Amino acid sequence: MTTAPDPLHTLAHAHLPADLADRWTALLRPAAHLRKAGPADPVVGRLGGLPRLPDGVDWPVWEGRGPLGFVAAVDCAALPGEALDIPLPADGVLAFFYYGDEDDDALVDTADPDTWPGARVLHLPPGSAAAPERPAPAGITPYPEVGLTVHTAPSAPDFDSLALTAAFGEGELPDAFQRAVWQHQSGAAHQIGGHPQSVQTAVEIVVAHGALGGREVSWEDPRIEKEAEGWVLLAQFDSDEDADMMWGDAGALYWLIRPDDLAAGRFERAMFTWQCC
Repeated sequence: MTTAPDPLHTLAHAHLPADLADRWTALLRPAAHLRKAGPADPVVGRLGGLPRLPDGVDWPVWEGRGPLGFVAAVDCAALPGEALDIPLPADGVLAFFYYGDEDDDALVDTADPDTWPGARVLHLPPGSAAAPERPAPAGITPYPEVGLTVHTAPSAPDFDSLALTAAFGEGELPDAFQRAVWQHQSGAAHQIGGHPQSVQTAVEIVVAHGALGGREVSWEDPRIEKEAEGWVLLAQFDSDEDADMMWGDAGALYWLIRPDDLAAGRFERAMFTWQCC
């Protein structure tokens, strides 16, 4: 595990007056950034391949549709949990599954609870990383396996996020600074914890809308912003050519959870959403 230098502080002080730079950097949150592992890098997880599921753990299925695709797994004990600001489990494996059948037009819609079984996160017990690989069910072609390494570094709030709007209002940060941050964040962005990198509307808003009732709730409902404050990013997995993963048009998958549910291990209460360009 390596600790990356922090270019976000450098960017802020290069583009903003000192008072604004300090206000913006105060909003940064630590994240475990996952990247393709090189030959000498410690491997903490992987994209694709086949999941290692202990006996008694079924491959997740969306009833009426079919089995979910295996997206990724991370070893909690190998992650920098002590450096994050979410109560990540100290051990076990987090395994992420998503229904991505290209021959089926069914989509997981955060606003439609009937579709929620199309995405799952499992917290597997310690030792699961050594379990045998589970063969893929009929109809599932595994993604190519890509080992992941990790480094801890600050993550920046989206420029339309609630946190940023509350701190700065609208339009206070110059375009050149925003472009510099976007350029810094370019490339496949897989991460655990920290600020999500939304492709469209802030994902906390989307999840809050779904949690409050989805299609039965107006997007103008004043409860949404308050509800959004109660959700944190558990994991984000980007489109990635190495793993042959393309979520819509260069999109990303997100799992969010309430901190008290995360601390209690209630992963069945995690909410999923996805976005693309």
